[in-house]
Amino acid sequence: MTSADLSLSATAARGRRDLLWARLLKRATPWLFTLPAMTFVAMFFGYPIVQNVVMSFQEYTTSTFYSGHAPWVGLTNYVTILSSYLFTTTLVNTALFTIGSITFQFVIGLALALFFKRNFPLSGFLRALLLLPWLLPLIASSAVWKWLLDQESGALNQFLGLFGIPAVPWLVDPTLALAGVIGVNIWLGIPFNVAILYSGLQAVPKDLYEAGALDGATGWTAFRHITWPSIRSVVSVVIVLGVVYTLKVVDIILGLTGGGPANSTQTLATNAYNKSFVEFDFGQGAAISNVLIVVSLVFALVYLFISRREPHE
Repeated sequence: MTSADLSLSATAARGRRDLLWARLLKRATPWLFTLPAMTFVAMFFGYPIVQNVVMSFQEYTTSTFYSGHAPWVGLTNYVTILSSYLFTTTLVNTALFTIGSITFQFVIGLALALFFKRNFPLSGFLRALLLLPWLLPLIASSAVWKWLLDQESGALNQFLGLFGIPAVPWLVDPTLALAGVIGVNIWLGIPFNVAILYSGLQAVPKDLYEAGALDGATGWTAFRHITWPSIRSVVSVVIVLGVVYTLKVVDIILGLTGGGPANSTQTLATNAYNKSFVEFDFGQGAAISNVLIVVSLVFALVYLFISRREPHE
C-alpha cells in the first residue's frame, strides 16, 4: 500500500470519526439543554419523594437527627395508620372536603367566567378585584375567616342576629365545622377557577357562535354544543389541579379549627402534619403522606383516562 493510499485511508477514518461525533453531539444537544431542569427536578422533587418513601419504612423520630439511626420497620407504619380509628375519619373528611370544595369552586367559577365574558363597564377592574382572595396568604385569610365565623363576636353571626337568627357555632360544632371549612376553601379557590376558565372561554372562536346562532343554537344550546366541547381540555386541567391542591390543604384547616372539634375537620393532610410535626413520628407521617400521594395520582389518572374516552361533540 502506497503512502497516498494510507493518507486517503486516514482521511476517511477521520471523516467517519468526525461524522460519528457530529451525530452524537446532535443527539446529545437536546439532553444538554434539559439537563439543568432535570437536575432541579431530581434534587428538589425526586429526592424528597424517594426519601419520604424510605422514611415511611423506618422508625424515624427526633432522636434520628442526633444519632442518625432509624431502625427499619417495614410495613409497620402503614399497618398502624391504616388500622387506626382516625384513618377512616380522615379519609371520609378528605373526600367530603375535596368533593364539596371542587364542585362549588368549579360551578361558581364557571358561572362567573361566563358572566365576565360579556363586555361591560368595569369588568376588568372587577376581575382583578376577584383575584384578591387568591393572592392573600392562606394563613392570613384563615385568620380573618375565623374571626368572621366566631360564634360570639363573629361578623356573620352579628349580621344574622339582625334577623333574629341565633348565633351559629360554625367552627365549634362537630356537625358544622367541616361545612364551615369547606365554605372558606370554596371562597379561596373560586379566583383560580375563574382565571383559568375565563382564559379558556376567550380562546373559543366567535365564528362558532355566529354559525350556531344561524342554526338557532343560542343560550343553553350554544353552551352545550359549542362552549363546553371547546373548553373541555381546560376543564380537565382545572379539576385535576384543583383536586390535587385541595387534597393537600393544611394551613386553612389548621388556621380555622386545627383539625377539631373532635377530629371533625381532620383530613389526611392535617393528620400527616400532626404525626410529623406535633407528635414527631416522622415515619407514620411519611406513610400518611404517601397514601395521600397515591390517592392524588389515582384520581388524576382515572380522570384523565375518562376525559380522553369521552366523545367529542
